[in-house]
Amino acid sequence: MSSSAETHRSGFACFVGRPNAGKSTLTNALVGTKVAITSSKPQTTRHAIRGIVHRPDAQLIIVDTPGVHRPRTLLGERLNDLVYETWSEVDVVGFCVPADEKIGPGDRYIAAELAKVSERTPVVGIVTKTDLVSKDQVAEQLLALQEVMEFADLVPVSAVDEYQVDVLSDLLVQHLPEGPQLYPDGEITDEPETTLIAELIREAALEGVRDELPHSLAVGIEEMGPREGYDNLVDIYAVIYVERRSQKAIVIGRGGERLREVGAGARKHIQALLGSRIYLDLHVKIAKDWQRDPKQMQRLGF
Repeated sequence: MSSSAETHRSGFACFVGRPNAGKSTLTNALVGTKVAITSSKPQTTRHAIRGIVHRPDAQLIIVDTPGVHRPRTLLGERLNDLVYETWSEVDVVGFCVPADEKIGPGDRYIAAELAKVSERTPVVGIVTKTDLVSKDQVAEQLLALQEVMEFADLVPVSAVDEYQVDVLSDLLVQHLPEGPQLYPDGEITDEPETTLIAELIREAALEGVRDELPHSLAVGIEEMGPREGYDNLVDIYAVIYVERRSQKAIVIGRGGERLREVGAGARKHIQALLGSRIYLDLHVKIAKDWQRDPKQMQRLGF
């Protein structure tokens, strides 16, 4: 690794992999703070949220893309378009495969798509979640991954144990071009605050709900600003959109209990993000079949 006196590198990386392969958790581990939402529900990331890793010798900007999948809806197609666009614009791609799941058709589908860009963009193979399996299983998974495509590098990591996260950081930085800092020190993301806040609310709303909900949930920030006469209080008015009455009932819960939990969970993370106290006003509305309606999708930011 070169010292900062010699050369400084800066550029963009993105992680790809099946939904729930640990991409967002890895982004957060590298950046050292919560910028990409993580959830046990697959398919939760919708925005290309950038996390910025500041090092003396480099600045690595991580673009977190949605998981690639064969699209079934207009939203699915848009998400995939976003992914291919991102791949062609970054300096290095990290292909994530969890250590505790066999490599399957979904992984091979992504590898085949990645192979199309790998001549221009180096691809690093990453075995994630190594804390869940034995050393032997990690070794087996590395060998299996090696068979899938030609990688520039291969590395096993655990974001939870922080195992080899710094090694991965070094590997990604090696593939960046020489250049100055692209963002000022101290910035961890270039997403507008409202986008991050909407994502944090969405994450809280997805915790512990049934599988039919993730795709049907969107969050809009209606209004946000400091409260007059208070120097450390921000008012946030947000709406959680679902597609059906039955989903609205799930999000609100009996006597509004579920929605209160969502508010409490989101509030904690938003206060950490903004560094101030917040008042969060949450409502749930039905936007019928919004994923298939281009007008509604645009209004919700897709």
